Amino acid sequence: MARVVLSSVQKKYPNGFAAVKDFNLDIRDGEFVVLVGPSGCGKSTTLRMVAGLEDVSGGTISIDDRVVNDVHPKDRDIAMVFQSYALYPHMSVYKNMAFALKLRGVPRHEIDRRVQGAAKTLGLTELLDRKPKQLSGGQRQRVALGRAIVREPKAFLFDEPLSNLDAKLRVTTRAELKALHQRLKTTTIYVTHDQEEAMTLGDRIVVMSNGLIQQAGPPLEVYHRPANRFVAAFVGMPPMNFLQGEIRRGASGLAFVEAGEGGQTLACPESRRSALEPLTGKPLVLGIRPQMFSFGVNVPGSTPLRVRSNVVEPLGDTIDIACATANHPGLVARLPSRAGITAGHEVTLAVDMNEVHFFEPGEFGRNIAPGHGA
Repeated sequence: MARVVLSSVQKKYPNGFAAVKDFNLDIRDGEFVVLVGPSGCGKSTTLRMVAGLEDVSGGTISIDDRVVNDVHPKDRDIAMVFQSYALYPHMSVYKNMAFALKLRGVPRHEIDRRVQGAAKTLGLTELLDRKPKQLSGGQRQRVALGRAIVREPKAFLFDEPLSNLDAKLRVTTRAELKALHQRLKTTTIYVTHDQEEAMTLGDRIVVMSNGLIQQAGPPLEVYHRPANRFVAAFVGMPPMNFLQGEIRRGASGLAFVEAGEGGQTLACPESRRSALEPLTGKPLVLGIRPQMFSFGVNVPGSTPLRVRSNVVEPLGDTIDIACATANHPGLVARLPSRAGITAGHEVTLAVDMNEVHFFEPGEFGRNIAPGHGA
């Protein structure tokens, strides 16, 4: 196991494009850290720099207190699992897992110990004599994991290893990966664009955009207290809803007034006065998670919002309502199925104003008044 530290790491290509800009992260010994973000945000490039597959344009990367910027990938004592399984089709599962150890001159009895141990951990013991073409996608991915495990590296690097699996198998393999990390306690850096995968796997998640870290922290902390509007929109399913408007002072206290002609007024509870009073009159963005809506007008601590329900998506115990106000299309509310809402009607939803967030305008607007659930 090892501590991995990235200090002011940058990656700039000859054409001037900066894929990673001033990346700083201290990954503790045995920690499972997930880099998450949309395509092109720099997460895979960062992982490849740690692996030594990409040169570092600036800054330093250290593994176990040794700077590895100029160290060859094979000498960094890391193991990487890619999106593609990259198994040798003519070799058995056993030989695929043993191949790297054989190249390094590890004694035969030690190779057998490691391969048998990894196979037992991953449930591959009965498959060791099979060729990759005889395996399912999930089994091939486990062989790829086993090939990494037998090396007993200081750190594991995973580059979207589950993206080729179907939805059900992805959930199963995800659970296996988490259980595996809990047993091995090996420092792990995992890259994915799937925020659900990031939330369920990581001890800490690092949300990236435009080559920069937007926020790093425990999954629930990032969910409940997003640093800015980008993080709030990216983490959480369905994504957070956003309404443009401003805080105004009225006879009954502070309220958020929706921008646009005939914008609705959402009363703010007294408990939020101290946070919102300095923002009076300033353009703001109100962030409402779909789960913050409820159906009805007499919900304590909430204020009504009139919407038109356009599409209803049944999900079992819950339904997602694609809805809109006069000025803000594309809202989503997640409600219990028993709410009985149908498409094509005007309905009144209640918004829990204790839980909503207030952001500065812009895609990366700062969260200046997090909800009380944070």
